[in-house]
Parts: sequence; structure tokens; C-alpha cells
Amino acid sequence: MKLARPDVFHPRIVLAGCPQHAAGDGDDAGLLAALRHRGLHARWLSWDAAEVGCADLVIVRATRDYAGRLDEFLAWTRGVKNLLNPPAVIAWNVDRRCLDDLSAHGVPTVAGEVRAPGERVRLPRTGAVFVSPTVGTGTRRCVDRSEAVACVAELHTAGRSALLQPAGSGAETVLVFIGGQPSHAFPAESDFEIWDVGTAALTAAAARVGIDVGELLYARAHLVGDRVLELQLVDPSLDWQRLDADTRDLAQRVFALAVESACERLGLGPLSH
Repeated sequence: MKLARPDVFHPRIVLAGCPQHAAGDGDDAGLLAALRHRGLHARWLSWDAAEVGCADLVIVRATRDYAGRLDEFLAWTRGVKNLLNPPAVIAWNVDRRCLDDLSAHGVPTVAGEVRAPGERVRLPRTGAVFVSPTVGTGTRRCVDRSEAVACVAELHTAGRSALLQPAGSGAETVLVFIGGQPSHAFPAESDFEIWDVGTAALTAAAARVGIDVGELLYARAHLVGDRVLELQLVDPSLDWQRLDADTRDLAQRVFALAVESACERLGLGPLSH
């Protein structure tokens, strides 16, 4: 790749996918161009590709297979020169029981129960329930008991523990943060109070691992009513494709600026070399 200023240091940046999504899952389309506009040249690679070891900065984006390769994945995060989000954040957030830490910090969360394979599963007689693996992505809203039982059985058959959380009656909201700051939400007209809950969750997460909240390049919070159902800091979908073109371009420019800021903080800026 020809660089615009060969006399200026250009960090080698990798957006990390996985073997099934080595070039991302499609939602991040436009990120490479947004980064390039800031003079940051990046490319997609599977996280386990040998070339990743040569990168100056790796941004975890579509490492969808990490749940089945957890020990290998966590060891890899510790071996990368510079990683976003940081390794300590990922190690804490890969297990959904991190919600207990948020709750202990005063963040309102949707309480849940973990059931390992072989354990008896008790479900409410009425009402929807969220079922998710304790490690990895894939939260499913089950509208009745039979659907929930089937979801839990599927996870248990695969040797995975399940987290069960009552759906309640509150509206669902998804909040996306970039660089520790609010970016966009669904529905778009989300109340300030809802953003405050999401911000409190990020602040608690950052405090738990001993970093500044601004060091979180991205975050995705899923709320039910005014309670956090899940906080995703590993490789969440940032839902770019749900935004209109102008809003998406602006949000991705903010993402690129946050990466640029991280490069300066990590000693990867042009003046650092």
C-alpha cells in the first residue's frame, strides 16, 4: 500500500475478524475508508492469522468464534502489542456474569440465573425470558416456556452454560458508545435517563478493570426498561447499517477520530517516531 507521507510513521492497524468472517460480517463496511480519511491505514485479518503479530494496533471487530476457543483467544489478546478494546476489558467481559460486578457497583441490571449443562432449569410460568450463553454472543428473546426450554437445551447440548433473564415489560433499547461517549441508539429518540444508565455501566466497567472510560473504543449496551440486560465490549455489532447514510458517515468519522486518539495515547502517533 502506498502511503501519502512515507517520511511519517504510519501504524499498521488490523481490524480483527475470524476464519468465518476474515473481512468482517458486513456491518463495518465503511470503516476502512473512514480510517484512511484520517491517514490511518488498516486491513482486515482473521484474529488467528500469523500476520496479526506484526500489527502495531489490533481492533477486535468480528471475532465470532472466540467462545469455542476461549483460552486460545484470551492468550492471543495478551500477546498482541496494542489491542482495542484492551485485554483486561475483554477478559472481564467475555463472561456475562460480569453483570454481577455492574450490579455491585450500583448499576441497575436485569437479574439472571446461570444454569450449567445437567442442572435443572426453572422458568417462570408466564412471560418472556431472555436466554443467552454465558460466554459469547447470541441473546434470544423467548416468548414462551417451550421456546426457552429448547434454547437452553441447545446450549446445554453444545456443552455451554445458559443465562436466563426475565424479559419483564419494559421497552428494549440499544445504546452504542464510541470512545466512551454516546454515539447512536435504537430507537433513536432514547431518553437521557436511558443514556445515563448506559454511561453508568461503562463507567463501572472501566473502574472494574482500572482504565479510563475513554479507553473503551466501543461499547454496546442492551437495556430493558431502565435496566442493563447486557453490556458488550468484545466484538459487538455497532449497527452501522441501521443508520441512514449521512448519520453513518458521521458516526464512523467519530470512530476514526477515537482510533486516532488511541494511537496518540499508545505512542503510535506520527510525532512518537
